[in-house]
Amino acid sequence: MAVHAINEAKRCLQCKKPLCQIKGCPVQTHIPEMIRLFLEGKIEEAGEMLFENNPMSAVCSAICDHEAQCEGNCIQGRKNAPVQISAIEHYISEAYLNRLSMNRLPSKGQRVAVIGAGPAGMTVAFKLGKLGYDVTLFERKNFVGGLLRYAIPNFRLSRSIVDSYDKKLRELGIHLRPNTTIGGAIKLDALFEDGYEAVFMGTGAWRARGLGVKGESLGNCHYAIDYLQNPDSYVLGDTVAVIGAGNSAMDAARTAIRRGAKKVTIYARSKVRASQTELDYTEADGVRFELGMGVHSITEEGPMLYKRHFDEEGNLISEDEPQLIPADSVIIAVSQKPKDKIARTTTGITFNERGLVEVDENMQTKHEGVYSAGDVVLGSMNVVMAVRDAKIAAAAMDAYLTEKRCLAAEKLAKNVCPMENIS
Repeated sequence: MAVHAINEAKRCLQCKKPLCQIKGCPVQTHIPEMIRLFLEGKIEEAGEMLFENNPMSAVCSAICDHEAQCEGNCIQGRKNAPVQISAIEHYISEAYLNRLSMNRLPSKGQRVAVIGAGPAGMTVAFKLGKLGYDVTLFERKNFVGGLLRYAIPNFRLSRSIVDSYDKKLRELGIHLRPNTTIGGAIKLDALFEDGYEAVFMGTGAWRARGLGVKGESLGNCHYAIDYLQNPDSYVLGDTVAVIGAGNSAMDAARTAIRRGAKKVTIYARSKVRASQTELDYTEADGVRFELGMGVHSITEEGPMLYKRHFDEEGNLISEDEPQLIPADSVIIAVSQKPKDKIARTTTGITFNERGLVEVDENMQTKHEGVYSAGDVVLGSMNVVMAVRDAKIAAAAMDAYLTEKRCLAAEKLAKNVCPMENIS
């Protein structure tokens, strides 16, 4: 791995206008600088720069759609293979994360609640924790990581990396409250009553989107987001039909193959939405693909599907009659949406027509002091987009809390400074 990363780093042209960074990276990772430091043997400096810009760098470098982002905009890729930026970044970030010492500024005496320990929540916790805010991270599951731990298979993202984030959060002094749901026994407004001065919602998108067809409640039909959280609980049989063609569909299909299914086929309405890399690996694992398929219903014998026909411009021109596709199990993987427990129990948290939390340009909701980012705002997206918006939210929360702290100091100064005696 080291030799590969070094050889790739030597291919970087150190462009004066690095499109890999400017156009390709949502969080503007300083890619040429990272590579320069790496080749100069300053891996610690490179790792620190990456972490400060993107605390989830070790994750993004492993699972981002690099072909559509940094590597897809690499100048080398116009005539040759693009520089494998992801391999370089992952080598640096993983090594740095393992030996990173977490330091924080003196406590500001202000308490912050972060709801959800996924990529967005962890990013905010790291950013505000290092600034000296007293952060409590509420997570409804056993461990931190969110979708990184519970929806992305270990063969795509090593659990050891996610475990490292748990350790670093604790080293930073972040209080972790696992198995705690906000909106149930603890309402969001109760957090303010208990002295939290700002709240971040990074609760993700955990509710499966259904197809809205007959048969989705049958015992042989499952949702990918549920299956991926605990595949050991499922007995799928030899033949599995996966409906959908995004990354979660690829993850579900590859997981089913690894757990003994003999024939797994992905059926999609049009084109594959997953990255080319994920498509290549899914095909290499033996998963089959049938594109241009619509779903009529689900039966105990398998899905009823129909072929969809398109013209050269991609317009639908006709559909065949539904036919039974024999399968022991059906997995539906057509995205997720947020749950609405917090919104239903809190005034000022509003959702748009897509069921996503509404925020302004600073990621603030209509509830004062409550900010939100990640999949609960964007929908089911990728990690780097969640990090991008979480950084905006963290900066806005710092500004908000700083203003509150200054106003409180001014008020205190007026109260404790005696008036001069007038004689």
